[in-house]
Amino acid sequence: MKPEAIPRIEIAILAKAPIAGLAKTRLIPHLGADGAAALQRWLLQRTVAAAVVADLGPVTLWCAPDINHPEFAVCRAFGAVTLRRQPDGDLGERMHTAIAESSTSAGTLVIGTDCAVLTPGLLRQAAESLQQHDATIVPAEDGGYVLIGMREAGRDAFLAVDWSTERVMVQTRARLTAMNWRWSELPPLWDVDRKEDFERLAELFPDARALAPQIATLA
Repeated sequence: MKPEAIPRIEIAILAKAPIAGLAKTRLIPHLGADGAAALQRWLLQRTVAAAVVADLGPVTLWCAPDINHPEFAVCRAFGAVTLRRQPDGDLGERMHTAIAESSTSAGTLVIGTDCAVLTPGLLRQAAESLQQHDATIVPAEDGGYVLIGMREAGRDAFLAVDWSTERVMVQTRARLTAMNWRWSELPPLWDVDRKEDFERLAELFPDARALAPQIATLA
């Protein structure tokens, strides 16, 4: 299905500002605080660019801790990107808000910035799948998910989920089943959270290794 044949669907991106010491904290021991922040900047820009190129509909960048970091302004230059501050609450509450406040009636795709291999083509595939289902999910290899799309905001899917654990996807399937929703799952992808993930990223994108000069010579 060509992008123009898909009803307009919003892409909501939940993103942290690339602040040293606050961004990609699990990778600080490997990359250093500045290197981890540089990686977050790289992932942020790559994700926003993919959403804009997918050309599915409005792109909203939900920013934390606020919209004032200059890197968020850089992302606005990529195309029609709206900046909004992430609301308070856990991850489920923030994702639900992004869907509930979407400007499109055909559905919303919610993503983070941790998955470097989430391409415009995969975003279009998820949007197409959402036309036939109540929800569409791209699971993560670590037991969570890197994308969830919903045609309407289903709060129950986000309740009592142990976020940032390997139980997220199992619990989400149980919630969707209890809601009597039909959903599809695309092949799993992976986030860049650990040293092993960064090394995997650097194999695919050699320029990523230069983000942290202190490890540029590591295999």
